[in-house]
Amino acid sequence: MGLDLRRYHRQSIRLRGYDYTQNGAYFVTACTWQKECIFGHIENGMMIPSELGNIVNEYWYQLPDHFPNVALDEFAIMPNHVHGILAIVGPVGAGLPRPYKATTQHKPTLGQIVGYFKYQSTKRINTLRATPGLPFWQRNYYEHIIRNERELERIREYIVNNPAKWEMDVENPAVMQKSDVTQKSDFSHHKTR
Repeated sequence: MGLDLRRYHRQSIRLRGYDYTQNGAYFVTACTWQKECIFGHIENGMMIPSELGNIVNEYWYQLPDHFPNVALDEFAIMPNHVHGILAIVGPVGAGLPRPYKATTQHKPTLGQIVGYFKYQSTKRINTLRATPGLPFWQRNYYEHIIRNERELERIREYIVNNPAKWEMDVENPAVMQKSDVTQKSDFSHHKTR
């Protein structure tokens, strides 16, 4: 019996054939390793960030310093994940004066931008915690291509209101546990024949 490589192949969650270097707005979600709640806590519907949450916040807002073709919009840190809107935009000014030079470097993909954010924040957090090499983020990230203004407004509202809805958030471990118990109890009424 041979090894079935299909079993270990990770399916891409990206839109097939889509150019993730093209100008556009993207809704991005990244979760902590094993969805550990280490970015802070929710109190009265407001996110109170921890030191690690503040570090992640800092690296998110530094993205345009490293990628001048990136513009940031709404962003929220949750206890175990982040939500943000970023836009890949055209050239800045008369020739992109910051690290990215159109003539010498390729335009970064969304994956490279998110990867840079995750790598830099992980490196700093692992140094702070003296845990070099340990994973901090889950592998990959969720992304949604924002197609119009109405959708952009809806996603902005979702991000802004996300802390107030933490008690119902599917990323909240307490909600996940309740869901597991409910599903198990729902099946307990069925008799095996």
